[in-house]
Amino acid sequence: MLTFVGLGLYDERSITVEGQDALADADRVFAEFYTSKLAGASIGDLEAYHDHEIEIRDRAGVEQEPAPILDAAEGGEVAFVVAGDPMISTTHTDLRLRAHERNIDTRVIHGTTAQAAASSLTGLQNYRFGKATTIPFAYGDGDIPQSVLDTIDANRERGLHTLCYLDIKAAEDRYMTASTAAERLAPGLDDPLGVVVARAGSPDPVVAGDRLSALAQQDFGDPLHLLVIPGDLHHVERDALVGLCDVPEDLV
Repeated sequence: MLTFVGLGLYDERSITVEGQDALADADRVFAEFYTSKLAGASIGDLEAYHDHEIEIRDRAGVEQEPAPILDAAEGGEVAFVVAGDPMISTTHTDLRLRAHERNIDTRVIHGTTAQAAASSLTGLQNYRFGKATTIPFAYGDGDIPQSVLDTIDANRERGLHTLCYLDIKAAEDRYMTASTAAERLAPGLDDPLGVVVARAGSPDPVVAGDRLSALAQQDFGDPLHLLVIPGDLHHVERDALVGLCDVPEDLV
């Protein structure tokens, strides 16, 4: 059996009770933290809390060389743990399909997602979000990919909000900040309202909104960060942005 377990958003306590039980029952526990990470817990914290050794796999170890995970699951109980929800990343779906090809039973134990947290903390209604996008670190000429701008523009034309995930280079311990993302986006848009969500799931999340040019000048602290570009606003969403996110009233 291969059980995919979402660890939630912040630390070793963010996991569900069902997920905790799955780790307790597992013969081996594998994890990857290149798609995201728990900002409030180290590997040691997780191992101590769950009283279990956790074997870390890098991208190649999950996507190109998954045999050790699948071999272990063929003969025993294996938990594969990731930050957030385990099926948000397509690489995990691929691993599940590989298990099915080998007639290995699988199950999924969900965890809280960044998208759910972004909606909850900002007060923006979850069904009014369009396609999400990712803001990458600068490469080559440094310009932001046109596909990112196109996604935001298409959502705004339809009145929908855009959730922007921010680039992660786990091997380099680099996590894009919301201020960097705002700075990258501002020249390609019309300096619209943006809302930052920092450290969702922690005891002290930061939620703040302003024009992108203003957000680019601010420091939102430690990762992980998200950036939301709102679309058309319901009156309750306007109230939430002003009351919960300190957005200037003249921007809503």
